[in-house]
Amino acid sequence: MALHNTKIDLSTETREKLVGLLNSRLADASDLKSQAKQAHWNVKGMSFIALHELFDDVATAVEAHVDLIAERITTLGGTAMGTIRLAAQNSSLSEYPHEITDGAAHVDALSTALADFGKGIRRAIDESADLGDQDTADLFTEISRETDKQLWFVEAHIQA
Repeated sequence: MALHNTKIDLSTETREKLVGLLNSRLADASDLKSQAKQAHWNVKGMSFIALHELFDDVATAVEAHVDLIAERITTLGGTAMGTIRLAAQNSSLSEYPHEITDGAAHVDALSTALADFGKGIRRAIDESADLGDQDTADLFTEISRETDKQLWFVEAHIQA
């Protein structure tokens, strides 16, 4: 896919690699947001309202990541591949279990998805830094910090 012209001082080859990396993480972020909404919509049990609201907060935080990633792609001259269909085809995250309703099961499933997403984001920090783009590395660092915080909020429900 051809890049749009920009005066950003990164080579076309570097920008192409960055756009590929960013689009991979965009697919994951879009998938993670939908997984958090799946948990939000379907959680049941004694902690319903707390988890229902928490899972919605996670989805909102991840939606901000989606926007940051997509806008960085277009800033670099790329095309953000951000539809749900593309996310489903390209996400590296495991499928979210559709049959669960129990709060603890959703906490386990969503914390696993958050941890897997965070692992991919940490790799992306290193990859973008290796490509000489500290701005993209910084964007991924911001997402990593927020993902770790959301993971803490979710995991706290099963830690004693």
